[in-house]
Amino acid sequence: MPTKSPALTVKEKYGEKSKLVEALKAVAGQDLWVSRENEGKGLAHVSNAKLLRLVATFTAVQAKFGTRVKLIDAVLEAEGRGKDSGYKARLEEWPVPRLYDRYQAMSKRQARAKKAAG
Repeated sequence: MPTKSPALTVKEKYGEKSKLVEALKAVAGQDLWVSRENEGKGLAHVSNAKLLRLVATFTAVQAKFGTRVKLIDAVLEAEGRGKDSGYKARLEEWPVPRLYDRYQAMSKRQARAKKAAG
């Protein structure tokens, strides 16, 4: 069965792209969002596929961690660098999707190491 196009997924779930953008803004809020969007274009000019990925990522992060700060702390703990303030400052500049990808990668790496050791 072929997969649905992003445009069709947006139409089925949200009705139109502007409602998807509003849903993204509602999910992201001030606790998660790092404003790096082009002020002239905004989120209305971002592709549907990217918007859908962002909504999925922000929803998962909000459910698991709640805030960006807690996600950064989880990344630091997963990497074993909880007291490294320079690395924490660098992570604070990263957007949420990049932080969440890093957290998932470190979690998988820890699970494999635990399985190999046990």
